[in-house]
Amino acid sequence: MPDTSPIIKFANARICNAETPVIFDVSMEVCKGDFVYIVGKVGSGKTSLIRTMIAENPLTEGTGTVCGFNLAGIRENDIPLLRRRMGVVFQDFQLLMERSVWDNMDFVMRCTGWKDKLEIRQRIEKVLKDVGMATKAHKMPFQLSGGEQQRVAIARALLNDPEIIIADEPTGNLDAATSDEIMRLLRGINREHGTAIVMVTHNNQIVEQYPGRVFLCADKQCIEKTSENQQQQ
Repeated sequence: MPDTSPIIKFANARICNAETPVIFDVSMEVCKGDFVYIVGKVGSGKTSLIRTMIAENPLTEGTGTVCGFNLAGIRENDIPLLRRRMGVVFQDFQLLMERSVWDNMDFVMRCTGWKDKLEIRQRIEKVLKDVGMATKAHKMPFQLSGGEQQRVAIARALLNDPEIIIADEPTGNLDAATSDEIMRLLRGINREHGTAIVMVTHNNQIVEQYPGRVFLCADKQCIEKTSENQQQQ
């Protein structure tokens, strides 16, 4: 039988920014194949929730597991192992500007334990092809458009064949047409590979155009929006 256990699961979790609580009593499950949006106003705790998922912010109350790792009291040595099982995409791309696209990929793979040169080359070729950047491997990031840089960032997130991609405002610095390209790319990854996507966004048009599960951060809570509670609002 296929594994249907949640990739992410929070129960009664308190989310903090530094030591300041920003969301109380979060309960959430994300399973394989889910496409999840986290929405809310600036300062509502969206990014703090994402940072908790990747073990950048500690979980001090309640329970939380991501990719089989218990976030409450996770050991420092286990955090890199957790992050190898997920891909993370940022609004500002966070590419190494002094390295080519290929070298950005190669650097990540070597840092995450890949050693065989042939396997590294084949994996880089595959992920760059998957995001439509196979012909740009020799380019430096500053030679690419914003949309192309984000495609490279998504390719980087795919290198370790992650169970889930965490995307923090991945279209925030892009124009509408390029944002649409990135959303279609993420949707394709989600549908073709079953990779779960958790995406922070403030763009309501994207949420409407590419429907998924929606969690709203507001009033120090994070609650899934359903047809029932939408009608009550």
